[in-house]
Amino acid sequence: MKFLFFHLMPWDTFPKEGPEWPVSNREFDPVKATDVYKTYIDTMAYAENCGFDAVGCNEHHFSPFGLMTNPNLIGSALIQRTTRVKLAMVGSLVPLLNPIRVAEEYAMLDVMSGGRLMAGILRGIPHEYVAYNVPPDESRARLAEAAELIIKAWTSREPFGWNGHFYNYPAVSIWPRPRQQPHPPIIMSASNDDSARTAARHRAIMGLALIPDLKVAKHLIDTYMEAAHEAGWQPTPEHVLVGLNTCIAETSAAARDELAKGSAYFGKVLLGGPRTAQKLVLQKSRYFADDDVRKEFVGRIQNAKERSLQDSIDAGVTLCGTPDEVVGQIQRVREELGCGWINMNMKIGNVPNDGVLRSMELFRDHVRPAFPVPEDAAVAAE
Repeated sequence: MKFLFFHLMPWDTFPKEGPEWPVSNREFDPVKATDVYKTYIDTMAYAENCGFDAVGCNEHHFSPFGLMTNPNLIGSALIQRTTRVKLAMVGSLVPLLNPIRVAEEYAMLDVMSGGRLMAGILRGIPHEYVAYNVPPDESRARLAEAAELIIKAWTSREPFGWNGHFYNYPAVSIWPRPRQQPHPPIIMSASNDDSARTAARHRAIMGLALIPDLKVAKHLIDTYMEAAHEAGWQPTPEHVLVGLNTCIAETSAAARDELAKGSAYFGKVLLGGPRTAQKLVLQKSRYFADDDVRKEFVGRIQNAKERSLQDSIDAGVTLCGTPDEVVGQIQRVREELGCGWINMNMKIGNVPNDGVLRSMELFRDHVRPAFPVPEDAAVAAE
């Protein structure tokens, strides 16, 4: 079992609940934010000292939901602060961006880090398309074409031309090219059947987030495995990455109290603007493959606002409690899903930063030792 420390970099002192879209930046304090970025980057770098196998960044726009508009900038800073931990850029929202630029930046990170990049090639959630004024209806097709172009840019040794539906380049030959061969491991979202099949076709690590329960997660993993078999390859447990909100404390009551407050802020405040924007997208576009998928996504977002913490723990999609309790919860997830990666988000909403550090250190001292890395894997990682 491997563990990824994930950080949204939220603005954790926003004074209003449920702000409309777009969210005014009047309440943003750039002087204070300098210290916020320093704290967050220090925390992410500290993940290496706490036994995590990877540290994750992602991309969001126009909202206090996350201050990481370009995860690769944070990844570059982390390269200078770490030596062992993998850098999971989960990641660049390629339908919104120039895919050649994504290929180049990822190649830079992989070379600069000595081959530690895990490259997220993601579509993103609907509200990002409002921010960048990209037609949501095109997101799926743009992702498919961009992924093929990025992989070709990474693996080609001679210049090539690209004449696609969305992207056209008379000649491509990126400098640098990635250190990992044939290219860095790819992470793709697998939050519905269609995206799970897409991840399998690209032999990518499947990333699961905002899952309502382990039964849904198991269904998506089975879909992914079936599609991989059809594509002629066999995934390992390390191809399954499950994202779970996490809070660890000395007592169960302390962990639950802290995470309940942070989750309330996340659902009522941070999700307010994106939720409004997503309603606009879902009303006017075909972002999702069909109406059932759309309803499922809306339900997951609503759950994030309304579901009780105990319900999330019982469903197996939140890790919360003492170290021993969290070990048991992880064992349940591993047994039911057969996953090889747990993606832990410990900065939920406005959970205090010292609480995040406490969770990380309890993970290091008591949880990580319960899931030792096999000796051959440890040697291979050195």
